Amino acid sequence: MQRKRVVVTGLGLVSPYGIELEKAWEQVQNGQSSVTKITRFDVSQYRSQIAAQVVDYHPEAFFKPNEIRRIDQFIAFGVSAARLAHENAGLSSGVIDKDRVGVCIGSGIGGLETIEKTAIKHNHNAGKISPFFIPASITNMISGHVSIEYGFRGPNFSVTTACATGSHSIGLSYRTICYGDADVMLAGGSESPCTPIGLGGFSAMRALSAQNDKPKQASRPFDRDRDGFVIAEGAAVLVLESLDHATKRGANIIAEVTGFGMSGDAFHITQPHANGLGARNAIEHALHDASLQPADVNYINAHGTSTPTGDEIEPQVIKQVFGASPTLAMSSTKSMHGHLLGAAGSLESIWSCLAIRDQVAPPTINLDNPIESCNGINMVPNEAQPMKINYAINNSFGFGGTNTSLVFAKYD
Repeated sequence: MQRKRVVVTGLGLVSPYGIELEKAWEQVQNGQSSVTKITRFDVSQYRSQIAAQVVDYHPEAFFKPNEIRRIDQFIAFGVSAARLAHENAGLSSGVIDKDRVGVCIGSGIGGLETIEKTAIKHNHNAGKISPFFIPASITNMISGHVSIEYGFRGPNFSVTTACATGSHSIGLSYRTICYGDADVMLAGGSESPCTPIGLGGFSAMRALSAQNDKPKQASRPFDRDRDGFVIAEGAAVLVLESLDHATKRGANIIAEVTGFGMSGDAFHITQPHANGLGARNAIEHALHDASLQPADVNYINAHGTSTPTGDEIEPQVIKQVFGASPTLAMSSTKSMHGHLLGAAGSLESIWSCLAIRDQVAPPTINLDNPIESCNGINMVPNEAQPMKINYAINNSFGFGGTNTSLVFAKYD
């Protein structure tokens, strides 16, 4: 059976830059940080007190009041991003076979806020648990809500692989279309971890930046002065279609998905192996899937979270795979919008697609003193760079040693 080609025809986001796609992309290109001090609850007792929080988002524009009360914020973010992607793709115009449209929108954690509030309210009193507690908390409910809303009866599932969730969702949706199980998939991730227990948990791990007095400079991937990632929230969804389906309905094609690779570190629950073999395997699998040579790739959206260990390893892996390529650039947009955990891979896939569309590599801001392992790599420091981008890779690595890489291409 010949594999189907898969293209990207719609993008939607709920982000620290708001919900307007082009406005958000403009801010990313301009190197604008969205990190601020947390104000929605008292953070005085926490080691880390900053986050990239969703702005200019009003749930009442997407849901009725009773619906808002019945869902966790991660579901609201994900469903809203899916609606925006659906609209961006123009799926409501024309006739589509809803048996052939599926949804895969996951979350790394799920309904953390609902779980936290229910536990406090419950306090060993079973009568205080809402009947909506479970459906508001579990990770596959975004896919369920979207499927029900639009009547999509194709594959309906979700992925939960920590910080690789969004990328796995896109990759598995790409494969679902490649092998003929659907014509269209809405794919992505959503996360709402900016709660007392979320902030407290990651702070207790010493995973978060404590540069609270300078939030705009706190997320600094690949810089010598980094001290942890900045927690962030939001959702991003891509509409993927078979090329045949997209061209038949006259869809606007933004980019093509040509490769997907996965691997496991088999090493440590939170730390990558020093040799970076798992990350390297994922990248090489993606290149093989796309039938590409390393020299074909022009831009990499790095996982680059601003953690001491992970940031050392990723550039080493890139040099092992790609060598000293003069035409390759790599940047971490997390320097601007922090780490959206389960939504990171899907948001950064949107940036990768738009980088291809507009032929510009977004910057790594706050990169004032690059670490030694970055030597020989164009890290796009502090300012975006116009450049030829035919192929872009998005890397996402997560707790549990899970790794994934996606290859996006300029549609020809």
